[in-house]
Amino acid sequence: MRRTALTRVQPTDSTHRVTTLELFFDLVFVFAFTQVTQLMADDPTPVGALRGLVVLALLWWAWCSYAWLGNQAHADEGVVRLTLIVAMAAMFVVALTIPEAFADLPGGLFAPFVFAACYAAVRLLHLGCYLIAAGEDAGLRRQLLLTAVPVTAAVALLVAGGALGPPYQTVLWALALLVDYTGIWLVGTTGWRVHSPVHFAERHGLIVIVALGESLVAIGVGVAEQPVSAAVIAASILGIVVATSLWWLYFDVVAHVAEGVLTSAQGQARSRLARDSYTYLHFPIVISVIFLALGLKKVLEYVADTEQHALSDALTGVPLIALYGGVAVHLLGHVGFRRRNVGSWNPHRTATAAVLLLLIPVAWQLPALAALAVLAGVLAALVGYEVVRFRRPRAQVRHHPPAAP
Repeated sequence: MRRTALTRVQPTDSTHRVTTLELFFDLVFVFAFTQVTQLMADDPTPVGALRGLVVLALLWWAWCSYAWLGNQAHADEGVVRLTLIVAMAAMFVVALTIPEAFADLPGGLFAPFVFAACYAAVRLLHLGCYLIAAGEDAGLRRQLLLTAVPVTAAVALLVAGGALGPPYQTVLWALALLVDYTGIWLVGTTGWRVHSPVHFAERHGLIVIVALGESLVAIGVGVAEQPVSAAVIAASILGIVVATSLWWLYFDVVAHVAEGVLTSAQGQARSRLARDSYTYLHFPIVISVIFLALGLKKVLEYVADTEQHALSDALTGVPLIALYGGVAVHLLGHVGFRRRNVGSWNPHRTATAAVLLLLIPVAWQLPALAALAVLAGVLAALVGYEVVRFRRPRAQVRHHPPAAP
């Protein structure tokens, strides 16, 4: 059958890089992450945090699905291009409905159902397009058909929960996540292909940047309608220090090493590594930054809104736990990432995560600005220690990367 320019598929190879359409696709997730931060900020309780986590888990799985698709075929060509554009539109509607995903507002469509239905469309579009992109690869087609079982079951539970609403919604959505995440793991990686390790690693690095960008957005949103003061400037700079430290800890060395390891792996070993290190272990690395954004947003609100808060007020509850715990989980994600990639532990990042968790009761008693300063100081110290302690291997990794086999 002759394919037209709109229906053809252009396979990728080992030289493939991220396309501009994939970057454009990520902009929808920038908006979605911002919406989740606001959702949790409006309800800074354990229930609100749990709801935010559920939505983030759904967003992450959708994003990962298209990252794998973009490694199989060029995202900016033919049927894959059309699929990404349609999926962007559906995902944008998903993002629009996030504030009402658990509490529908009167006067419009039932938002939980709209959220679930559009999300289901995103996932099912991906499966259909991937089957086309698989071409004559029987192993990949079989893998996709196996994957369709948990995906279809999960989206059915999600849509059912969205249609029924509370109190069944939360239970059915949690069950949908369980089916999706465990189902994908259980079907294995026999048929998956990672044609371009560089593309795959770069793709996940970019979503880390998107998450870090949301932490910066949260700083600005937290003071958008308040006058600029010395305290606001100080808090903003400290927030930049925190976000920059996380950027440094991931991109200075970790991203380079991980890309080299993925490139060195071959066949099914590469597919398993991609699934473990990126699809699963990047979940805590990325999602924890959104919780950090919640904490940063609340700190800036505390120091900027002098009518509601004094500078001596302490940041407590879920926002403080999100601030410190978010960074701790992020660092532990790095530890797991390293363990899977090179088989060794990272004791100093593990210790730093433990210190941050132990500091939560102390920070609970401090003014919000001081609590942020302590967090920034701990991260800056960690970055400084690694730069000095590992200066020679760091230079080797950054300036003399291993050649691809």
